[in-house]
Amino acid sequence: MSALPSDTPGPIDAAAPRPHVVVVGAGISGLAAARALLLDGRVRVTVLEGSPRTGGKLLRGEVAGVETDLGAEAVLARRPEGVALMESLRLDPISPTTTQAAIWTRGQLRPLPAGHVMGVPVSLRSLAASRVVSRAGVARASLDVTLPTTAIGDDTSVASYIGARMGHEVVDRLVEPLLGGVYAGRADELSLRATLPQIAAMADQRSLFHALRSRPTQPQAGPVFAGLAGGVGQLAEALTASLAAAGAEIVLDTTVRELLRLPAGWELVTGSATNPTTISADAVVLALPATPAGRLLADTAPWAAQDLAAIDYASMAIVTLAFSAAALEKPLTGSGFLVPAVDGRLIKAATFSTQKWGWYDEAAGVLVRCSIGRYGDVGDVQRSDDELVAGAVRDLAAAVSVRGVPRDAVVTRWGGGLPQYSVGHLERVARIKAALAAVPGLVACGAAFDGVGIPACIGSGTAAATQVLAKLFREGEWAS
Repeated sequence: MSALPSDTPGPIDAAAPRPHVVVVGAGISGLAAARALLLDGRVRVTVLEGSPRTGGKLLRGEVAGVETDLGAEAVLARRPEGVALMESLRLDPISPTTTQAAIWTRGQLRPLPAGHVMGVPVSLRSLAASRVVSRAGVARASLDVTLPTTAIGDDTSVASYIGARMGHEVVDRLVEPLLGGVYAGRADELSLRATLPQIAAMADQRSLFHALRSRPTQPQAGPVFAGLAGGVGQLAEALTASLAAAGAEIVLDTTVRELLRLPAGWELVTGSATNPTTISADAVVLALPATPAGRLLADTAPWAAQDLAAIDYASMAIVTLAFSAAALEKPLTGSGFLVPAVDGRLIKAATFSTQKWGWYDEAAGVLVRCSIGRYGDVGDVQRSDDELVAGAVRDLAAAVSVRGVPRDAVVTRWGGGLPQYSVGHLERVARIKAALAAVPGLVACGAAFDGVGIPACIGSGTAAATQVLAKLFREGEWAS
């Protein structure tokens, strides 16, 4: 994992012209890359963003007069980059008041099996006690201890391996809902090695149950997740403000249409075809989703472009609902619940925001975030806002006995928001990075490569900046 750079810049030759680095994309990966470049102090930085704001999937907005997250609402605290960046920007990370989540399946809210690894149960006892799967499902899972080793070769799907070991009921009602919450993906297409590397590392052992129970465990200090009072979206807001104060040029509503390699450096073309604008750069950091990145690289790095085009994306929507306390027959418990796709519900997850985070005051009432959209289910996210709200309310009424209509509702759509780590993803990413390494002055980063969470994206952007600085200065390979 890449650590955040020191806030102390390296030595600067005031007489030397500063190389110009252009970061394309102002999501959290691009913002992190720009920050690392600026902290070094030896380059001039421009950030180009095609939308009217920075932050990508970090977004805050008002629901029933309460400022809340409409995009990502937590960071993984046990990976250090997110919390470290918050603290460096003088933001105070806080822990959830509860992280106890449930599975809404087979007509009830049921607890996740104790000690599970991304939904994979560690024992038959914990699986049976959760009652998430049927007795027949538990009996099928028990065959894991008698079956021969299941080979996974170079890679295989999550469903193929876990299903072979523990049965498809465990996959459908436990593993897929957990993975769906992270990738909005499907277990029969997601890569085992890319999404569950800790499970893939055990595949050479005869029993997965035995391997999970015998794995070395280290006590984890501190909470799993962290947030910010007022919403995690503040991280992008504070980071953007710090970049501007440090001298970065941030240009919004500006889409890069062409990326041209010059004898010394790069030229980026923006604006319309009839009125183009060009920007010169010594180096470029592409912090874009795979599809637009691939389009820009079609001529310069065609092999990388081909592999980038193979990374597909899932679209999703967040329906944030505000209820009065009187709308609940009984108080909500836990942080929320996940919903297996096999149960045929519209929502795939619900987060009880005012239950999960202690910074909301009583005037907020009850805020619930419902997530909608799985890979391949384009029909769900294409429904109207009113249909999504009505469907989310209907599912909540069935799950937790919400009554009446919400005081307010906001639908936030994330078209093509989550990259799919399909079978062979790690090899695909390795080929992309190898192809780009042969192109002077060009680096790519973001969720398509090394992880979809906020800390992973910060680490990806920081690593890209470190590579740019090393090539421009220490190694001198890109010096114009």
